[in-house]
Amino acid sequence: MRNIDGAIGEGGGQVLRTCLALSIVTGQDFTIRNIRSSRKKPGLRPQHLNAVKIAAIISNANVYGAQQGSTQLSFSPRSIQPGKFTCEIGTAGSTALVLQTIYLPLSLLDQPSFITISGGTHAPLSPSFDFINQHWLHYLKRIGFDIQMEMVLAGFYPQGGGKIRGNIRPVKTIEPLNIPERGSLRQIRGYSGVANLDRRIAERQRNQVIHRLGSQYPLNDIRISQLPSKFKGTTVCLICEFEHSQSCYFSLGALGKPAEKVADEVCEKIEYFLSTNAVMDEYLADQLLLPLSFANGNSNFSTSKITNHLLTNAEIIRNFMNTDISIDGSAGNPGIIKITPYNQ
Repeated sequence: MRNIDGAIGEGGGQVLRTCLALSIVTGQDFTIRNIRSSRKKPGLRPQHLNAVKIAAIISNANVYGAQQGSTQLSFSPRSIQPGKFTCEIGTAGSTALVLQTIYLPLSLLDQPSFITISGGTHAPLSPSFDFINQHWLHYLKRIGFDIQMEMVLAGFYPQGGGKIRGNIRPVKTIEPLNIPERGSLRQIRGYSGVANLDRRIAERQRNQVIHRLGSQYPLNDIRISQLPSKFKGTTVCLICEFEHSQSCYFSLGALGKPAEKVADEVCEKIEYFLSTNAVMDEYLADQLLLPLSFANGNSNFSTSKITNHLLTNAEIIRNFMNTDISIDGSAGNPGIIKITPYNQ
């Protein structure tokens, strides 16, 4: 049994999610203590608890300590099974992070699975559905995964109420990712969206994006969108398309937050990324470590910023498998990532 200290690195829920995924795929039991010890509310919150529950269902696992607020958990998977799975988080907890816990083991089966997850689709400190659908899946499909997702309802923080559905088909081969350079910028595209709010708010967000970026970069097709939702919310999501890669950034509205500030936040992130020569944005970089650890070859790419999430995820993966993950650079700065899978 693997003994994991949940306080390792950034000490958040990612430690638990990566442990769950790797435990199911490798068949290794684990115990984790100090779950989310660095957070204001330590222990399992609803989204983490639901990730544990659905992970246990798909792997017929024996689980101890799966209660809200628990800071210690033992997880022993037995056999993975495909099927139709439903997860109700019940809060604005991230549907994307629950999805990222289970997609890998389900993809490695020989039959498809169908998932429905209810909760938050647009919440702070987690990938939005747009990031998942337009960016994360773009790269997963590039390396061989076959996953289709749709958003039935947008769920904005703090109310939630969103719903996503997905079809996860078997992956035949996981290809490595080698992108030595991103090439020239072809376009920046995306959308400005609102839910149950005046369209003019979305227009102000888009206009500010055009004001900030339009004179320097090739903007194209920044759409206005009315999102289906039970509650109010706003978002801006922009994708930078290069010759050989793409990056994605988004921002979210909040009560009392001007539309222009929502746009400014995403523009500032893009301006920083474009000031580097990196291939991959800092958010996606750590999310690709897990699937590329099962690729049929070595991967190599640069990231705009070495984050604590990246360093933590690398350490957890190394703990479970004989995967060589090399991160060249210092925290907070651009760096080079090299991944030699455990089976190479």
